[in-house]
Amino acid sequence: MRLKSKAFLYQLISFVVFFIPIRFLIDYYTSLDSFWPSFFAFLATLVLAPKFQAIQTKEGEKLFMKWIFIKGIRSI
Repeated sequence: MRLKSKAFLYQLISFVVFFIPIRFLIDYYTSLDSFWPSFFAFLATLVLAPKFQAIQTKEGEKLFMKWIFIKGIRSI
């Protein structure tokens, strides 16, 4: 599997892992209706979920992760 595909899958999985619980918490603790709980869960997930990216370096293609809870950028 190419690293770009892996980065996309990691990004998707991390988004889902954060989005679903946040969506249910917002729905449970607020009286918002229509698309607002999903919208606010989407915004919170954009901030909280880690970002993955495959980048071509001198040593070859590498997978990197950036997250607000970890200082700097990590190579995976």
